[in-house]
Amino acid sequence: GVAGSGRIAQPNARAPDAADTRRGSSGALTPPSASSAPRSPSAEKSQRERPSAGPGPAMSRRVVRQSKFRHVFGQAAKADQAYEDIRVSKVTWDSSFCAVNPKFLAIIVEAGGGGAFIVLPLAKTGRVDKNYPLVTGHTAPVLDIDWCPHNDNVIASASDDTTIMVWQIPDYTPVRNITEPIITLEGHSKRVGILSWHPTARNVLLSAGGDNVIIVWNVGTGEVLLSLDDMHPDVIHSVCWNTNGSLLATTCKDKTLRIIDPRKGQVVAVSAWPGHSPAPTSGGSYQASVPALP
Repeated sequence: GVAGSGRIAQPNARAPDAADTRRGSSGALTPPSASSAPRSPSAEKSQRERPSAGPGPAMSRRVVRQSKFRHVFGQAAKADQAYEDIRVSKVTWDSSFCAVNPKFLAIIVEAGGGGAFIVLPLAKTGRVDKNYPLVTGHTAPVLDIDWCPHNDNVIASASDDTTIMVWQIPDYTPVRNITEPIITLEGHSKRVGILSWHPTARNVLLSAGGDNVIIVWNVGTGEVLLSLDDMHPDVIHSVCWNTNGSLLATTCKDKTLRIIDPRKGQVVAVSAWPGHSPAPTSGGSYQASVPALP
């Protein structure tokens, strides 16, 4: 309609305010910016859902998953429940340097003039006397020890002097060093660093040496039951029986895992070590998978 002043009134018109106009340094009014224009409901919703940019470290702390064991702490045993003053061997060999059974704890220790290990009863803990009797007899450092699973008083030791010795440990504490083994097994040409008793057959002991040879012994007679000397082109790192003793698993410096049937005297499966390229088998072919075993 026509107003009394003669001007035409536009519907829905309103005067510009501070939100619609900005005043420059000269005092002139400038048109409203695009950011101040009315927004659609969808644009406002997306703006609300967009996460606000917070400080970087705070964000990283929120997304890191915390361990469920963060409040779990170990507690050292009391002095009367531990062994103290044991001079553990410093020989450079990859071994646990200890072995335990239901009655004894055996630890390879430093000894002058050869190799030795100490045998301590589990029932008696505390500070170990520096003159406690040792098991000695090897002319070079002891590299591995293993208790017989069928007799808690029998232990085998392997040494850098290329021999294996089997010992009878009395139930009482000896008054002097034990120097006479039950039997000494000789057959390796280099150091012997791995021992493993057969889990089910009595008097059967496995040894592996730096000569890349695995020997299975009859401890009762001292004879060699089996010698596997052409299966590993490099140093053998570990050997393990399966639960019934029908198969062997070995790892080697050539990054290959082998499953061996000792009765057949042959490798029944070969697999490259995870994360490494497959290594060639004795036949010159490459096998990257382990077949199903009975």
